[in-house]
Amino acid sequence: MRSEPILSLSALNAFYGDSHILHDLSLKVPANGILALLGRNGAGKTTCMNAVAGLLGSRSGRITLEGRDVSGFSPEAICRAGIALVPQGRRIFRSLSVEENLAVARRASAPAGRVVWSNDDIYGLFPRLKERHRHPAGLLSGGEQQMLAIGRALMTAPRVLLMDEPTEGLAPQIVAEVGSIVRRLREAGLSVILVEQHMTFALQLADEVVVISTGRVVEQGPASDFLAEPARLEEHLGVH
Repeated sequence: MRSEPILSLSALNAFYGDSHILHDLSLKVPANGILALLGRNGAGKTTCMNAVAGLLGSRSGRITLEGRDVSGFSPEAICRAGIALVPQGRRIFRSLSVEENLAVARRASAPAGRVVWSNDDIYGLFPRLKERHRHPAGLLSGGEQQMLAIGRALMTAPRVLLMDEPTEGLAPQIVAEVGSIVRRLREAGLSVILVEQHMTFALQLADEVVVISTGRVVEQGPASDFLAEPARLEEHLGVH
């Protein structure tokens, strides 16, 4: 893992209307690493993800990807730059087939250092999607829909993957499978911001942890420290 972060947020402030949600939020995502972004419901985790993905503009602060300032970029430009979002709730195109969902996001080429994913690559990662490639996405199980949401994001040839509650509503066996996939993606050279309510899942996957409360960073450090000292999470997350 190289020392320079691949993605940095510096003193980011974001609003919904007049509501100030993110307050001078700063964090760094390690290259080829996983950052777990933790916090209670309403802490600002999804707002942070939406700001990074360009879905919500920030009033001030900077977002830099591999040293390039991408603050204020449109969602399309953020995606082209190398950031892809796996959104909470999956948001797949339910009336389209698995194959068509992947085709919507496909990139024919990408800058050096980024992997161009094909349908076969996605099916190799998720064999069940290959079996159902002609099925309407709305008829897939919850786990299969999550696999499709991840696969669709990968088709954009990202360097950084934003995963917002990827295990929400999934059976334990599928949760374990998603964890295995996230590890494989890191091994393939991707960096990940992982928003998760499943604390054990997140801490066992992550290299670094940032805990936020009311849009502010209140704890941060190596995931191994939080595993060794679970009391550090109790005040902010209600973990016992």
